[in-house]
Amino acid sequence: MKLKQIERVKKISKSDFISQYVKKQIPVVVEELTEDWPAYNKWKLSYMKEIAGETVVPLYDNRPVNHEDGFNEAHTKMKMSEYIDLLEEKPTNYRIFLYNLMKEIPSLKDDFLWPDIGLKLVKQLPMLFFGGESSRVFMHYDIDYSNILHFHFHGEKQCMLFAPNQSKYMYKVPHALISREDIDFDNPDYEKFPALKNAEGYITNLKHGEMLYMPEGYWHYMKYLTPGFSMSLRSFPKNIVNLSKAAYNVFIMRHFDIMMRKIQGQKWIDYKNEKAIRNTNQNLQRTF
Repeated sequence: MKLKQIERVKKISKSDFISQYVKKQIPVVVEELTEDWPAYNKWKLSYMKEIAGETVVPLYDNRPVNHEDGFNEAHTKMKMSEYIDLLEEKPTNYRIFLYNLMKEIPSLKDDFLWPDIGLKLVKQLPMLFFGGESSRVFMHYDIDYSNILHFHFHGEKQCMLFAPNQSKYMYKVPHALISREDIDFDNPDYEKFPALKNAEGYITNLKHGEMLYMPEGYWHYMKYLTPGFSMSLRSFPKNIVNLSKAAYNVFIMRHFDIMMRKIQGQKWIDYKNEKAIRNTNQNLQRTF
């Protein structure tokens, strides 16, 4: 794969952020956006354990999608205090994914400021994500095609992004938002997945307090280099085509997929994974 470092700035004005990155749909890291937030000094794993330790949280691991699983259904649950102990004790695949912890712990809302950066952010959806050392979030794009501001805290994580026009190389699973789960994006098997050699993307390592802007519909793969957590703020897509795709995903695609899992079971999952190979290979032949 051809990966280049994501552009970085210390700070940025609203007008420059919109004109240089949002309108062009190019990712960027803003390094010092959070330095005046209480969260910059407070948001560590020990703080989360202190204020949310008794909260029972949903956890996900890296097991393959199963037809018996519901859409984004958690694999297990655990008290936050026990989970943070696990994170600090040893590497684990268990992650908290797309969780509104602030609904359970409203005081967290006082720790950050809604950025005045030119995007109209959805204030009902400040989602948190936690992971242990070496845990990974599979390659996917978001169901709602939002513009995403992704803030990282406590430690370091690696972020790999691909624009929507790279989907033809990503072995996208039909009727889903993911690439094939058996692809190791840290060390791709180009004999098995040759199209990946043509994929052009971005990469960066996010450190404490840094913000990554992910444009609409971007594929993203995340790997926690150390235990840590992140917060995403979202803005609905500005592109009318992406807005219509988001509506299709939310109101039609995911319900169709759930129905087919119930009807065909594992055959449906296997069919989709095989179709991902066939579709991508056909696209590759057309390209060359």
